[in-house]
Amino acid sequence: MVNQSAARPSKTALRLGLPRVLIVGCGDVGQRCLAMLRTRFRVFAVTSRVDGRASLREAGAVPIVANLDDPASLRRLRGLSPRVLHLAPPPAIGNDDPRTAALLHALTQPAPVSLATKRRILPERARRSGGLTGRLKTRLQARAFVYASTSGVYGDAGGAWVDESRTVKPTTARAQRRVAAERRVRWFGAGGGWRTSILRIPGIYAANRLPVARLERGTPALRTEDDVYTNHIHADDLARAVIAALFRGKPQRVVHASDASELRMGDYFDAVADARGLQRPPRISRAEAVQQIEPALLSFMSESRRLRNTRLARELRVALRYPTVADFLSSEA
Repeated sequence: MVNQSAARPSKTALRLGLPRVLIVGCGDVGQRCLAMLRTRFRVFAVTSRVDGRASLREAGAVPIVANLDDPASLRRLRGLSPRVLHLAPPPAIGNDDPRTAALLHALTQPAPVSLATKRRILPERARRSGGLTGRLKTRLQARAFVYASTSGVYGDAGGAWVDESRTVKPTTARAQRRVAAERRVRWFGAGGGWRTSILRIPGIYAANRLPVARLERGTPALRTEDDVYTNHIHADDLARAVIAALFRGKPQRVVHASDASELRMGDYFDAVADARGLQRPPRISRAEAVQQIEPALLSFMSESRRLRNTRLARELRVALRYPTVADFLSSEA
């Protein structure tokens, strides 16, 4: 009699035959991407902490210990996956992003010849294509790189509508680091061999990412005549946009990963306060804000723009679960 349990392949064996995705920066959004990918792909996730491996394994990923601030540690990423999600932030200081530079350099290096005999994690092999359509085979075989940037690269647009063709004009060191990273990603894609996509991301929210602590502190918001337009995206919708860019993004293309909300910052705080039963923030003038609010927070209150998200729908074919912040807040009621 045949032992059925012995004849049935293990989950590990089944995963070994899946196409691969590498996530660099497996924070909140990275974890959401992982949850969406793990049943169809073998997902590798980079962690800089040895003690972070267990939680990544539990979430369904193969943990890779590497540190973007230690280029030598990135050698183990060579040849690991032809699909990469770069969700890690730049350093907190300077005007450049050496982390992105180190990652891209590692990805351009060939896998060591001795890799197959010295490591258990082998480079992705060519697989049988039976049953796959030509288009799907092309998507799985292409090398794709998605970089999560920020809409802060535009600086202040005076509340105007902004599309992806607008010239970047960063006004903070934080945004300058993102522009530097974007340029490196563009050069990386232009060099051939990789299709790169850049997502410019506004304020990310979710049930666990609402400005509740700010509202509880009573931090003021700007009065309407001084207030700025802000842009938003739910974390789950962002994860879906990141994955869509991995397979549907046009080469070297920028896409706004933003919802259709048209909110001033103070109105956003009011909406969250009302939904959570909290006191609305007091409103003050810009002159008063300069005196009362710390510079880092004030910088977010000094840039006004409204993002067009046409490419997100037309090119990436992402239908947002929460088209506006109001849709999300009403779903929680």
